[in-house]
Amino acid sequence: MKKLVLGLTLLCFCGCSHKTNEALDVDKALNYCAMQVERTLQELKGDSGIDYTLMPRSIMDSLTTWNCKKVVKEEWTSGFWPGILWYDYEYTQNHAIKREAEKFTSSLAFLSKIPAYDHDLGFLIFCSYGNGYRLTKNKDYKKIILDTADSLSTLYNPKVGTILSWPREVVNKQWPHNTIMDNMINLEMMFWASKNGGDKRLYDIAVSHANKTMKCQFRPDYTSYHVAVYDTLTGNLIKGVTHQGYADNSMWARGQAWAIYGYTMCYRETRDVRYLDFVQKVTDVYLNDLPADYIPYWDFSAPGIPNAPRDASAAAIVASALFELSTFVEGNKKMKYRNAAVKMITSLNSSIYQCRESKPAFLMHSTGHWPNGSEIDASIIYADYYYLEALLRYKRLLRGMNILG
Repeated sequence: MKKLVLGLTLLCFCGCSHKTNEALDVDKALNYCAMQVERTLQELKGDSGIDYTLMPRSIMDSLTTWNCKKVVKEEWTSGFWPGILWYDYEYTQNHAIKREAEKFTSSLAFLSKIPAYDHDLGFLIFCSYGNGYRLTKNKDYKKIILDTADSLSTLYNPKVGTILSWPREVVNKQWPHNTIMDNMINLEMMFWASKNGGDKRLYDIAVSHANKTMKCQFRPDYTSYHVAVYDTLTGNLIKGVTHQGYADNSMWARGQAWAIYGYTMCYRETRDVRYLDFVQKVTDVYLNDLPADYIPYWDFSAPGIPNAPRDASAAAIVASALFELSTFVEGNKKMKYRNAAVKMITSLNSSIYQCRESKPAFLMHSTGHWPNGSEIDASIIYADYYYLEALLRYKRLLRGMNILG
């Protein structure tokens, strides 16, 4: 297998001035991920075999083993580990990994048969069953995706024009109709379903959600609010607030990452140039204030910068999005976005951010929920998912440019 080193990349992506002590070798990084997947499977196996209803969630900085969470409707991260297994299978073509992916994925089937608990069904089902269907064309997987998309659509409020994120009585007393930026990612399942045998209305719901979010959930400078609160009777915006960011007027790094990823995907699915124009503005404000290593602090206004916690998960999400976004633009913008993604992945591949021998996860230094004091400076499963996705997207780009031959 040919080595894909940063030196080769820079011949094509000129102007990349970020310095690093370690070259970006995509196959080496993917092989590292494959090794860490095997380590995690061995850990999960233990003495009594694998419980396929327990999914890796996080490893705190002081610990060395996964904190696993039971697959229940309330646990939003359960789709990422099966998704990682599908991505690993895509790279390695190891059929033992495929069998594990199938078993972990099957634990999530119940979500297609119950009423929607909240918006996270896209994360749960499309990362797992979506990748599984893409790679296997299993008709049972397709039905589960379509049924889940229908379930998610029940949270759509036509008066507001968005999908309700948290339909909890305790939340709705304060925030009647709440839509969080994370919800943009779940639109991919809606678009896919509408084009693969599902109700065409799902496409319209996704477009409405994206348009209303674009109109109401961003400030004039294109930084985003984590949460938009709407009046259920008029559909009008009441206010923009934060839940996981530092302040209502600050840019929470992962929230902005979801926006970059989500509107890139919306352009891919609709080819509406409004999304392409908008996502560049949302991206540029994010890129303009990054630290030298291109890994953001957990919030761009976090207290204690430069000693505030970083968020490797946000960097992984944005890197994956930028590899795709760079294929939709030309000239200087293409180079800007691709070079930025390379810088992010190069930093994530370094000894500073990779777990290596210390833990079976891929990456360290993500921040889950700083205001709640949870998963701060941790290895978190969704950081690993988007990191692996970014590496695979980069490898495909290099293949398309014939760097692989």
